[in-house]
Amino acid sequence: MAEREAYRKTPNAQMRRKGRVCGEYWVMTDQVPLALLFVVGAYLLGTFPSAHLFAGRRGIDPTRAGSGNPGATNVYRTVGRRAGLYVFAVDFGKGAMAAGLGWVVLSRPWALFCWAAAVLGHVLPVTRRFRGGKGVATAGGGVFVLFPLVAVADLVLFAAAARLSRTASLGSIVMAVASPILIGALGGTGREVGVAVAISLLVLVRHEGNIRRLATGTEATWQGPDPGGEPDGSTG
Repeated sequence: MAEREAYRKTPNAQMRRKGRVCGEYWVMTDQVPLALLFVVGAYLLGTFPSAHLFAGRRGIDPTRAGSGNPGATNVYRTVGRRAGLYVFAVDFGKGAMAAGLGWVVLSRPWALFCWAAAVLGHVLPVTRRFRGGKGVATAGGGVFVLFPLVAVADLVLFAAAARLSRTASLGSIVMAVASPILIGALGGTGREVGVAVAISLLVLVRHEGNIRRLATGTEATWQGPDPGGEPDGSTG
């Protein structure tokens, strides 16, 4: 042990550590032009209007029907189970694809930014005047690719919270709060935790109305009527 400590303090060992850090820095900076294209592409992927696509096939505008939220739960309620599951799958896939391609083609750090960009595109789509969903499914897709153990834990927490409260919104809120904590607890880097916190805050802000209704006991249950014109607890 003493010899190992002595070696760590030698100039040669210190130069190697600096070299690894510099190498990671140059990997990040050399990829900037391509990475920016991927981040923009991930944002545009996030804007894909899955709820409008599947609800529109039945002549229903998800922003005008039910809760008005273009997410999987509202489509499930207003169009049907199959359409709702399709919307969830596509929205989940947007996050998974953005994170996965960013990781494979670029690097894990850039995959984090692609994940965040896809969620941002879903929640604030420039193609629809920044009126999007709540980002839960898209965020979950990225967690599944980048942090599979956290994704499993999130699923268990969502199921437990939703079952106990009979609301999708509480399950979504619990996942948003738990994800950054779990990522940090399982050894995530500061960058990973920071990006997860930013995404979770975005999801929680979009659930502001749900949090208020949960506090007053007026939130819609699985099969109950949606509060008129208010966003529901969708996983959209």
